[in-house]
Amino acid sequence: MTEAAVKLGVPDVRVRKAGPKLVMVTAYDYPTARLVEAAGLDMILVGDSLGMVVLGYSTTVPVTLDDIVYHARAVMRGAPNVHVVADMPFLSYQVSDAQAIENAGRLLKETGVDGVKLEGGVAIADRIRAVVRAGIPVCGHIGLTPQSSSQFGGFRVQGRELEPALAILQDAEAVVAAGAYALVVEAVPTDLATLITKRVNVPTIGIGAGPDCDGQVLVAHDVLGIEERVAPRFAKRYADLATVMKEAFAAYAADVRAGVFPDADHSYAMKPDVANALRRGAVREYDVP
Repeated sequence: MTEAAVKLGVPDVRVRKAGPKLVMVTAYDYPTARLVEAAGLDMILVGDSLGMVVLGYSTTVPVTLDDIVYHARAVMRGAPNVHVVADMPFLSYQVSDAQAIENAGRLLKETGVDGVKLEGGVAIADRIRAVVRAGIPVCGHIGLTPQSSSQFGGFRVQGRELEPALAILQDAEAVVAAGAYALVVEAVPTDLATLITKRVNVPTIGIGAGPDCDGQVLVAHDVLGIEERVAPRFAKRYADLATVMKEAFAAYAADVRAGVFPDADHSYAMKPDVANALRRGAVREYDVP
């Protein structure tokens, strides 16, 4: 039997720089969070990827702070003993320090999450510093930053060439210097992620960043094989629930249409004398005996 999860605080996450590796999954709802906790994972990210995975948008940009609050509350109910980080969605922190602090504070107050995640590097470092100074733990996110993916020409690997790779390394150093306690590194070459991991003194959590990061994160729907429209190279599927679910739905529909569901085993019985009395009491003068 899997041991129950022990909740990690921010200091506990920091010291995992020395191992063992952190295991994080992106999840958006109560039942998934409950199973993640039961499996003993370390961290959950309530990502703005919910816009694409759950809400059907083509990007993360339309996701609102209310969306994140709603889903983070559900996750916290399902996994109270897992370290939970919630994404700050697009335009919830970019305008000003005051806006970022207010919205990050709302996430903590209304959901109980352990930290918030902001995308960006050098350009957003001062914003991270302001939020941290307000007493709000921040997880950074560099490399491919989905909220600004249109600037990169879509969801593409970043840092393949020397100049952008050096810029991403500077982003990592700036975010950590600003006070981030962990750093998501997305869709960069392994060599770059390895260098970043060696250079910074907080855990790096990779997604499409090779094996040398201090932890890994995948979207739960990718792990479970529920999301079948997109298959990122970095997303290893540990199950094929999309096929299982479609077969189950089809079998249910066939049973209903054939009149074999529900049967007696899936229905509620009444005592015969009560049923007889009910039928007698329900007879009206124009009913056929």
